[in-house]
Amino acid sequence: MSEAGVFKAVKKNGTEYYRASITFKNKHISLGSYPDEASAGAAYAFARTLIRGEQIIEDYTSSCPLAFEKYVVLINFRDNGVYIRNPIYLKKRFFSYYLTRDKVFKFDIEDLFYFSEHKISNRGGHLFVADYGMQVNLHSRYGIKKHAVLNRDYRFINNDPYDFRYENIEIINRYHGVRKRVLKTGKIKYRVVILINGNYTVGVYPTEEMAAVAYNKAVDIIKKKYPGKKYEQNYVDSLSPSGYADLYTAIEISPRLLNL
Repeated sequence: MSEAGVFKAVKKNGTEYYRASITFKNKHISLGSYPDEASAGAAYAFARTLIRGEQIIEDYTSSCPLAFEKYVVLINFRDNGVYIRNPIYLKKRFFSYYLTRDKVFKFDIEDLFYFSEHKISNRGGHLFVADYGMQVNLHSRYGIKKHAVLNRDYRFINNDPYDFRYENIEIINRYHGVRKRVLKTGKIKYRVVILINGNYTVGVYPTEEMAAVAYNKAVDIIKKKYPGKKYEQNYVDSLSPSGYADLYTAIEISPRLLNL
């Protein structure tokens, strides 16, 4: 007979393993699968101690028989009375998402529904969310472009790159190829750069929208000369179709680019 909270199971290939689970606040919670009954029993016993105790997330050690994610889930449920299957801990006006014990994201509470249902993954230093079978870059959800450079195109105001609360993210350059420049006089200009075989300056413009359109025009010119090259173009939602067309026609770009 198995220990309480432990159940024997069999894989398709005939291998036996053990599942552990616990019921807390009328919620049946899976604790994971284990190769032997003793490991599953240790996980169940620890989970019982955890939901009755006062441990905090930072108390977790590698010797714990529970996976770290399950540890966070149980502590949050114990402390806040809300079961969330992802490693989230609720605070007053925000929540923490524990990618690991040492990598902790902060999000505004209005993002709770999304991250309760979508898991964050780290692949080769890139952060993704599985969404409808696709890997969506986490940064793109917050208006940060795919090739944006930290502290040039965007910045975290408190210098914490894991703090994704909206008030902490400043988008400096919203458009592809556009670089904001503050002159000594305090005046702002927008320099447009495009990568061909090295960086080429398309021009310098007084508004961000003009710069974004100038980049698109440069892309169209380059594609005619180098059909194999691929560029993402800017979508300027502040311009009507006719306003965009007028600006596209009138805008000037560097003769150097035209003579490539």
